[in-house]
Amino acid sequence: MTETEGEKSPARVVVADDQTVVREGIVMLLGLLPGVEVVGAAGDGEEAVRLVGELAPDVVLMDLRMPRCDGVEATRRIRAQYPGTQVVVLTTYADEESLFPALRAGARGYLTKDAGGDEIVRAVESVLSGDAGLSPSVQRRLLERLSQPEPSPPATVQAPPDGLTARETEVLLLIAEGLSNQEIARKLHVSTATVKTHINNLFAKTGLKDRAQAVRYAYSKGLVRPPAQ
Repeated sequence: MTETEGEKSPARVVVADDQTVVREGIVMLLGLLPGVEVVGAAGDGEEAVRLVGELAPDVVLMDLRMPRCDGVEATRRIRAQYPGTQVVVLTTYADEESLFPALRAGARGYLTKDAGGDEIVRAVESVLSGDAGLSPSVQRRLLERLSQPEPSPPATVQAPPDGLTARETEVLLLIAEGLSNQEIARKLHVSTATVKTHINNLFAKTGLKDRAQAVRYAYSKGLVRPPAQ
């Protein structure tokens, strides 16, 4: 018997969950719903990847916390090896540490296990039509994350110019603050002779001749910022 015109074939689904009772419950629930045909069930991510290769389902309903190969890694492998199969995460966890790695791995849908059968079917239909199948709580979490301001990038540590060592640069900065050799020695807990050696070395490397030039040099290299007006 051929399909009537316009009739859609049911979505072929593999269920992956390491808890037998949960897995069998999902399979039983989906078996009662129109538009879905469960073609396989896996107890971990390794088995899920293998079943996708054997059965070529349309969608995998993927748990995240599973032994041997977790749901994120299984999703990544399925999307890389079998791009014709979509993945909808069905998990207990909706925290950012679970949500974003799964989406980055290629999951097109994300539901929590309190989702009803109709919601699961809608998510399956959505991902097969090219849309995202996200539960309302997950959508809210995504919107909240996107509405947060981006953190400021960490300040870059500027490498000392002209081959100066870290200690020579430190001495240069103290000169720019107006400290004398004796004051620098006390601040760094070294002898005055050691300070003079550092100054001679930094002057030789930079071609500076006196402390006034050293101050200008420190400002010109961005090692010291002028005071705000």
